Amino acid sequence: MQFASRRPSPLSGAKPTRVDLAGFRRKPVDDLLPVEGETERLALLIVGVNPSPWTAAVNAPFAHPGNRFWPSLYRAGLTPYEVDASRGLKDEDVHMLEERHIGITNFVSGLATSKASELTTEQLREGAQGVLRLVEKLQPEKVAIVGITAHRQAFRKPKAKLGRQEGEFIPEGWPATVELWVVPQPSGLNAHETIDSLAEKWQGVME
Repeated sequence: MQFASRRPSPLSGAKPTRVDLAGFRRKPVDDLLPVEGETERLALLIVGVNPSPWTAAVNAPFAHPGNRFWPSLYRAGLTPYEVDASRGLKDEDVHMLEERHIGITNFVSGLATSKASELTTEQLREGAQGVLRLVEKLQPEKVAIVGITAHRQAFRKPKAKLGRQEGEFIPEGWPATVELWVVPQPSGLNAHETIDSLAEKWQGVME
């Protein structure tokens, strides 16, 4: 599988400073998605909420050093090594995700904020429609939404719970052949989860 081209880190591999981070508020991050015309199917499409300024500064998903996304994926066995995205993704990181057919996008990829709660409900719901169109187009085997609160707001499912979504908890128009999962937010702000508990959730998705 081949992903569409992405911008290199705007900071050329440097660690963001406080001044840098302030300058990347409300800036975008590039998705990791198959190139147009790719015939192979994603095994897993991961959907975050929106980028942090750190993520936008290095143009790499879940890049903040305190985020437990990459450590939990490694511990769950989804990646063969622990990705360090804090200064941007390396070419070998992107190739590894291509080989494993793991794509990454967000509800709102174009707007970096310090906290997901800074997004409006309208922005999340508009983003959910974009995700739905993307899923219809790509037809991945599974989709994992990262963050139960954002998922509930975005898809108007206030009683949704973590895990696989079934029955009334499947959004209207969702392709029947695509499994939908919700996993916890891996940000360091989520004190309810550890790397081990997050890894357990990811293992459940991939069973």
